[in-house]
Amino acid sequence: MTIDINAYYLVIAASLVIIFSYFANVISRKTNIPSVLLLIILGVLIKQSFPYFGLSKLPYEGLILEVLGTVGLIFIVLEAALDLELRKDKWPIIWKSMLVALGALLFSSFGIAGFLYWIFFDDFFNALVYAIPLSIMSSAIIIPSVGGLVQMQKEFMVYESTFSDILGIMFFYLLLGNEDAGSVWTVVKNVGVNISVTIVLGLLVSYVMVFMLQKITGNVKLFLTIAVLLLIYAIEKLVHLSPLILVLAFGLMLNNHKLFFVKRMRQLVNDEKIESITKDFHVLTLETAFVIRTFFFVIFGITIVLSSLMNWSVIFYSLVIVVILYLVRFLFLMLFVRKDTFPMLYIAPRGLITILLYFQIYSGHPEYVHDGFDQGILLLVIMVTSIVMTISLIQNGFGVYSVKRDERTSEFAFVHEEAAAQNTAENEDEKKGTNSTLNPSEEDEESAH
Repeated sequence: MTIDINAYYLVIAASLVIIFSYFANVISRKTNIPSVLLLIILGVLIKQSFPYFGLSKLPYEGLILEVLGTVGLIFIVLEAALDLELRKDKWPIIWKSMLVALGALLFSSFGIAGFLYWIFFDDFFNALVYAIPLSIMSSAIIIPSVGGLVQMQKEFMVYESTFSDILGIMFFYLLLGNEDAGSVWTVVKNVGVNISVTIVLGLLVSYVMVFMLQKITGNVKLFLTIAVLLLIYAIEKLVHLSPLILVLAFGLMLNNHKLFFVKRMRQLVNDEKIESITKDFHVLTLETAFVIRTFFFVIFGITIVLSSLMNWSVIFYSLVIVVILYLVRFLFLMLFVRKDTFPMLYIAPRGLITILLYFQIYSGHPEYVHDGFDQGILLLVIMVTSIVMTISLIQNGFGVYSVKRDERTSEFAFVHEEAAAQNTAENEDEKKGTNSTLNPSEEDEESAH
């Protein structure tokens, strides 16, 4: 029997998916099973129902993915930028986490590209295009999981995963923007000019937007700002600039306005209004990113060919890629962190950005699509890295707990060192053998606030 699809069926389906995603997060907190795996399984199950609706594939799949991908990238980078506090006391963690994120991204990308070039590809550039998404850590999985870590490790993981998202996305698009470059020097020159022009333009636009935001008296200001960002993003994309730098600059300036508006420029902003607007943007990006993540993981599950998961070659290739990721990560953690690297070494899941950029290859750059690359590799890498993270957290006595946000500012509520030490002393009996574990109870969350 074939069921005719109408608008009401689509509304019901979308609503049920979002409701399921919410409860997937609840289940994740209770069972330590990453919610991303539950969403992918939901996508696989939805695909099994397609024959009842007379479908062989998702209608308008390419268009849906392209629109979701564009909007998703903007909200993910904006959310990441709004989470970065550029404070002097945070500088040691900021620069170390950024160097680890950048080094791991570059070395993992070229290492995996070399392996893919040896196995599948005839062109190293094409292999690198596929390798970059696999080299990006998922802040969408990490941040909701590391709230139980000790203070330094928790902050480090939040910053590192955020930098990994931002740098990975920029690396991916800068690479595609220089596909026709004849030499390394040409690439360096083009990237330098591109980034310089985009930074200057991004800062100018961001200053104007932050200034104008506090002057808008109407109730509709957030989506107006998002519309302006989308408009400028599309225009810069058409003229081959790097529009994500604009989104990054705007988010950083909004969340760190006292750092950007100095001396006489301080008179141009009202701290109370800007902080209120920043809080609203936190909520907007958090809610929107939740919806985008939900549908991306479900759609990814829909596109999976289950038979590929039983292919021993796919399993072997996936495990080799995972080994490369952890070896490179171990190298850079030992280089810049040196101590207390466990369980941080194993907290390196792949997720939303990996899937999003992979779909961008198919929807926006079909010339790089390689039929020999099985997307089962993506799923297995995501599954293995997520499971390794979960097992590592549980074995080390931390568990999978979300990093909480301050209810007043909507910023991450990191517990100060003194409070962390007090919490550790209070919870020695509960966390046997762990001298530095934070208790993710409601009392501790309130003390963090």
